[in-house]
Amino acid sequence: MPQDEEPVAAPEALSEVRDFSLVLGGPLYQLLRRARLGEHVDDHLLRRVLVISGLAWLPLLVLAWIEGTLFGGVAIPFLADIETQVRFLVAVPLLVLAELVVHLRMRGVVTQFLERRLVPPTSIARFHRALQSAMALRNSTCAEILLLLAIFPVAIFVRGDVLALEASTWYATVNDGAGHTNLAGTWYWVVSNPVLQFLALRWYFRIFVWARFLWQVSRLELALVPAHPDRNAGLGFLGASAFAIAPLLTAHGAAISGYIANRILHEGAKLPEFQLEILLLVAGLMLIVLAPLCVFAPKILAAKRRGLREYGLLATDYLRDFERRWLRTQDHDGEPMLGSGDMQSLADLGNSYSVIRETRALPFGRDTILVLVFATVAPIAPLLLTMIPFEELLTRLFSAIF
Repeated sequence: MPQDEEPVAAPEALSEVRDFSLVLGGPLYQLLRRARLGEHVDDHLLRRVLVISGLAWLPLLVLAWIEGTLFGGVAIPFLADIETQVRFLVAVPLLVLAELVVHLRMRGVVTQFLERRLVPPTSIARFHRALQSAMALRNSTCAEILLLLAIFPVAIFVRGDVLALEASTWYATVNDGAGHTNLAGTWYWVVSNPVLQFLALRWYFRIFVWARFLWQVSRLELALVPAHPDRNAGLGFLGASAFAIAPLLTAHGAAISGYIANRILHEGAKLPEFQLEILLLVAGLMLIVLAPLCVFAPKILAAKRRGLREYGLLATDYLRDFERRWLRTQDHDGEPMLGSGDMQSLADLGNSYSVIRETRALPFGRDTILVLVFATVAPIAPLLLTMIPFEELLTRLFSAIF
């Protein structure tokens, strides 16, 4: 037997399965360990949130107070800048807290490939190597260096075209059409925003590692079960990976919510003006989260076709014998029709065939999409109050429910 086809150790002996994590690895993780911010992802989670958010937000508060722009002195003082508060007090903590959710749920998702025996012995070795490859990429120092280098062009774009407001703010004053950054603004652009951008880019890299691993697994010869009741040939558990990434989507929704709130409160914009941005955000995030799962569609459809063919042949043979015994002759071997096991077997066979016919190509459904969309737009929902008075909004909600 070729080396690629040799079975390896039993699933419980595969350390890569037990230790699989998209979070526990890379230079930053090692730095956090040395800083005593957690040997494991759930160790000192609150401390990590406070340290990272504090690094981004607390110096801005102090510098704005020193420069007299904390409460006033400019058109948009620090505490009135909703976008800044949301980015560093909501989005950053969510990006950190998402690590715990992803760490706990993704490990269980990977384990189910083996617990459900979807990876046959002939493919175990390649599955093993796919895990090792994913962990090696996750731990790549070069990858995190590239992420750091990518922050600088992103920061320049964000500073010049996205976040900059037209009026004088706590981080920059506008004179003769030109912006002049103060000390608080220097920290804002050099430290605070890069922290948020690095956390976000690092998550995109982790999702890439996950997508690459799934693509490699989808290339294996899998032992899918066409009649599995999850109606995904046994791969329905993959939808749980999408739920695990929901906090990341909420962080993005919070960031764009703060951006829109600033434009509404300080520049007189209206919420409907940002419909395109919101739709693009939702569509982009759905693509990032759900596209990696679509690589299994050909395998699921192939299993469905095989199941329809095999179960169709089985049903044909069974029904011929059933008709011969119960419809074509009077000899039923002394067994009454009422309570006969043949009837139950016929029903079970019909149910199995129906399950195969209802098998979906994608290992997620409408409920998954709705949950992810809600996780993204939930932080934007409070902005509806800028269009509809709170009392009227409550009235509409009650009328819709009751």
